[in-house]
Amino acid sequence: MRIVSIGECMVELSGAGADLWRSSFAGDTFNTAWYARAKLPSAMVDYVTCVGSDPISDRMVQFMSSAGIGTEHINRHPTRSVGLYMIELQNGERSFSYWRDQSAARCLADDLDAIERAIQGADYVYLSGITLAILPREKLGDLLSVLSGSNMVFDPNLRPRLWENGDVMRADVMRAAAQATVVLPSFEDEQTHFNDQTPFDTAQRYADAGATEIMVKNGGGDMVVCVNGACETIAVGAPIEPVDTTGAGDSFNGAYLAARLAGQEPHSAARAAHETAARVIQHRGALMDMGNLN
Repeated sequence: MRIVSIGECMVELSGAGADLWRSSFAGDTFNTAWYARAKLPSAMVDYVTCVGSDPISDRMVQFMSSAGIGTEHINRHPTRSVGLYMIELQNGERSFSYWRDQSAARCLADDLDAIERAIQGADYVYLSGITLAILPREKLGDLLSVLSGSNMVFDPNLRPRLWENGDVMRADVMRAAAQATVVLPSFEDEQTHFNDQTPFDTAQRYADAGATEIMVKNGGGDMVVCVNGACETIAVGAPIEPVDTTGAGDSFNGAYLAARLAGQEPHSAARAAHETAARVIQHRGALMDMGNLN
C-alpha cells in the first residue's frame, strides 16, 4: 500500500506565549501525508516537493524522514529555500501570514521525469489546489499530463490569494478535478467560490466533471459522500468548540485515505476521518503527535 503526496511544506510559526513563536513544519499536502502515515503505519507514504540546499531545508527533510515519510523523491534547489507562514488565532479560528513567493517548492514541477518515477506503483497520488496554485502557469498542464492515468486524489483547497484571479482558480481546479478519481472538497470554500447551495451541489459538480468518489467535508455540519452517482448524508453529531482549526481538513483527508486504503467503505472511512479531525482541532498547530492519534 502506497500513497504519494505532492505539494509544498513550509516552516510554520505558531503562538507559544506573548511575543513567543514555536516553529514546526507543515503544509496542506504534507499534513495529509503525516496523518495518512499516522493512521496506517503499514503503508508507504512518500512526499514529493522541492526544498533548498540550506540548513533549514535539511531540518525539514530530516523531520519528514523521522516521521516515517519517504523523502527520496524530494528535489533540492541550489539557491532557493523553503517558505514560511505564521498562524494567528482568534476563538480557535486561524488567520495566516505567508512568505513563500520565492520558495523552492514553486519549482517542484521542473523535473517531471522525477515525478513520473515517484508516482509509479502508487495506490493514491494526492495533490491540492495549492499544489496547482504555486506552480508557474506553463507547468500546470505538464504536471497533469504526468499524473494522467494515476489514481489521483484532489482536494481543491481553494485559496484565491494564490491565484491570478477567481476565474483562473475555478477553471484550473475543475481542470484538475476532471482528471481525479477521488475529490475531497470543503463545502464552505465551494459555496463561497462556486456558489454551491448545498453539499450535494458540490458533489454533483465534481461528479459531472468525472470524479467517481466525492467526499464533501462540511466543518461541523453533516457531510456528503457520493460514489458512482450514489450519494448519502453522513451525520456528525454536535459541533466541537475548536482550540485551533489548522490542519482540520488535512487530517480528515489523511485519515480518510488511510481508511479507504485499509479497505473501509466510504461512509465508515468518513466517520473515522471526522473523529480524527475532531481530535486534531483540540490542539494547537497543524500536526498532532502520531502517538496520540491511535
